[in-house]
Amino acid sequence: MQREDVDRWLDAYVEAWKTYDRSQVEALFSDDAEYRFHPYDEPIRGRDAVVSAWLGEGGEGASTRDEPGTYEARYRTVAVDGDVAVATGSTTYLREPGGPVARVYDNCFVMRFGPDGRCRSFTEWYVKRPDP
Repeated sequence: MQREDVDRWLDAYVEAWKTYDRSQVEALFSDDAEYRFHPYDEPIRGRDAVVSAWLGEGGEGASTRDEPGTYEARYRTVAVDGDVAVATGSTTYLREPGGPVARVYDNCFVMRFGPDGRCRSFTEWYVKRPDP
């Protein structure tokens, strides 16, 4: 993987999150993907389970869907070593679509990619910024 490849993947990640389109989420991850919403979590294993959790379809580790227009995110690659990449960025949540900022998180992702450019392992660290 090259930095540009990972940045494209990150852009697709944000777009998949904005749309919650199953095929876009599936395209991000390998069949044997492992996903951790927090570094201390047991991983969610397998693309189908990752996609279901991402889409908030229940099951252990399932996420909840964010309301459209209430969040923005931007992440960029800071390091690549072979098939492993690290990215940082921020996620901003709004009180309502187009409304004032409710909270901001700074994120760090550690990812491992397969030869086809799909993510095989994803772990997220995040911290809420203090309120101004």
